[in-house]
Amino acid sequence: MSAPDRRGLLDRDHGELSIRRQCTLLSVARSGVYRAPRPANDDDLAPMRGIDELFMTWPFLGSRRMATMLRADGHGVNRKRVQRLMRKMGIVAMGPKPGTTMPAPGHKVFPYLLRGLAIERPNQVWCADITYIPIGRGFLYLVAIMV
Repeated sequence: MSAPDRRGLLDRDHGELSIRRQCTLLSVARSGVYRAPRPANDDDLAPMRGIDELFMTWPFLGSRRMATMLRADGHGVNRKRVQRLMRKMGIVAMGPKPGTTMPAPGHKVFPYLLRGLAIERPNQVWCADITYIPIGRGFLYLVAIMV
């Protein structure tokens, strides 16, 4: 559950639990509870509309490319501002992210069984690999078997 969702569970009029104790139980920072959220900046509305239009047309664009396209449209934005607005709008570029091949903690790491083995004849060792290739409407699987 995200921090704003947990913050929404906070009950200011609770008779038994103080706000401090509720924040501890919900793992929410008290500074975010006591301080009122800042009002929206009117200067951000035009770039946000541009980001939304670009995202609807090209959902795979990241903040760098979006900032370049917004500047070409006449918006005076830099990449950090586009990142902040995208985060505020909940927009994330579709595509592979770094670290996708990292093993999950607790998964067993299997030993490499071919270490020190002399491969001297055909058909002695086989290996296979599978991956996917993104295409316009989905993806294709690519399987390679090496003998």
